[in-house]
Amino acid sequence: MEHEEPPVDERENIEINLLLEGIYQMYGFDFRHYVRSSLRRRILNRMKMEKLPTISAVLEKVLHEPLFVDKLLGDMSIRVTEMFRDPSFFTAFRTQVVPTLRDYPEIRIWHAGCATGEEAYAMAILMQEEGLAQKTRIYATDMNEQAIEAAQRGAYPLKQMQLYTTNYLESGGSKAFSEYYTTDHQYAYFKPHLKENMMFAQHNLVTDGSFNEFHVILCRNVMIYFNPKLQHQVHSLFYSSLTRQGILGLGKKEYILHVPDGVQYDDFVPHERIYRKRS
Repeated sequence: MEHEEPPVDERENIEINLLLEGIYQMYGFDFRHYVRSSLRRRILNRMKMEKLPTISAVLEKVLHEPLFVDKLLGDMSIRVTEMFRDPSFFTAFRTQVVPTLRDYPEIRIWHAGCATGEEAYAMAILMQEEGLAQKTRIYATDMNEQAIEAAQRGAYPLKQMQLYTTNYLESGGSKAFSEYYTTDHQYAYFKPHLKENMMFAQHNLVTDGSFNEFHVILCRNVMIYFNPKLQHQVHSLFYSSLTRQGILGLGKKEYILHVPDGVQYDDFVPHERIYRKRS
């Protein structure tokens, strides 16, 4: 008796499921509840670069070649970021959130899914200009170890500084942006004093738990890659990690939708996706 082959789309979906399960079982990185369309694009791009005929061939390399896994994890990590991205968000943070933080003896801010750290440095600059740098602790985390290493270095291509300068000025920056970094012919290096109260660490939103209590959590343009089940899980993590009346900042295309029972926020600056934990 001949068995009928599954349609190509169904076979591909089975292969992706097996690949994601293999990554999780072998290395502990859980992409099983990421939005499938985004993952598929990244997997197919890696197949093309490696000249691999099938997704099953990708799985074989994952199971037998640890160095290949680093490449694939880099593909799957969310690396799209820039300093003062969406300047209006940082303007709202400066004018509406900062006043609520001034009376705290210490301010703890978590940049979750910080990628290579640009937004964390932007926040360090903002808090310095607001006179709050000395009592602010910024925790920048990402699942990708290489991204965290890049964030710790604080060195970014010089060609990006023009965009970052424009974003900075549009977000309410009050100085010459070039005061915050030195340059060579290729890179801009952010000055060491910005890192004095910054902590960089590897943290996986999917598999790791809470590690502190925060007055502010920023996770912008990360959860758009998560399916509703995973968004539900991550919202539970953030809610339990926020102080009373703590602030949550999301990306432009993200909403307070897939949240568990008991997780309640008030709109704080709703058009900028800034919310405050309900007392």
